[in-house]
Amino acid sequence: MFTFGCAKTRRTAPIGAVFALSVMTSMAASSAAHAQTIVNGGCIGNWATLNCVTRWAPAGDPFIRLVPSFPDAAARRRAIAREQRWADRCRPVIRQDRYGVARYHYAVAGCEFGVGEY
Repeated sequence: MFTFGCAKTRRTAPIGAVFALSVMTSMAASSAAHAQTIVNGGCIGNWATLNCVTRWAPAGDPFIRLVPSFPDAAARRRAIAREQRWADRCRPVIRQDRYGVARYHYAVAGCEFGVGEY
């Protein structure tokens, strides 16, 4: 015989949802004073199935990655020389594919991964 566990939890789902929403609201309100943090959250579902999520993250654009600077001038020169050797060997060219999307094409196979010593 098969039984479904959700039949037993239907009475407690609204209470749990109200509790979860109140906890999320109080936590978001208490963290609003922090200027360096962004809180984003929301809920989806109905009275029987409710799913809530909250995400805390540092303020700023999540797609910007900070590149560390070089420790000294010699490391900077080595990196520039390595990049130049890669460009000389791979010769990257931007061409449009049949859908009009600009894509890089390389003279040597494997250059699309940008690995190796050049």
